[in-house]
Parts: sequence; structure tokens; C-alpha cells
Amino acid sequence: MSDWGPVLVAVVLFILLTPGLLFQVPGRHKCIEFGNFQTSGASILVHSILYFALICIFLLAVGVHIYVGS
Repeated sequence: MSDWGPVLVAVVLFILLTPGLLFQVPGRHKCIEFGNFQTSGASILVHSILYFALICIFLLAVGVHIYVGS
């Protein structure tokens, strides 16, 4: 059986936390900007830290597992 939980969590978090796609923290003109499709070095750093923290929570603390196969 294959455990697809970590793969699915990583892909979903990567899509949701891409700077500038849905939101950007910190924004260029405000603290949070939504859907501006721009990025900066500071927002890349903040989103990377958020990604690392959330993936650690979901994979280590919660233990998300999705088994596929027989």
C-alpha cells in the first residue's frame, strides 16, 4: 500500500501558500494583499516559514495518512 497523505498535503499547501497567488504577507503596500500576482523576498521568506510550520503540524503532529492500493 502506498501512503499518499504527505504528498497530497505538500501539494495542497504549496499551491495555497504560493506568494501572490491567493494572498501575500507582507504585501508591497499593505500588510496582507490578495491576488496581486507579485512577490518579494520578504514574502517568500514568510511563506516558506508558514509552509514549513504547517507541513510539520500536518505530517508529524496530526499524522495525515491516505493509503492507496491493495
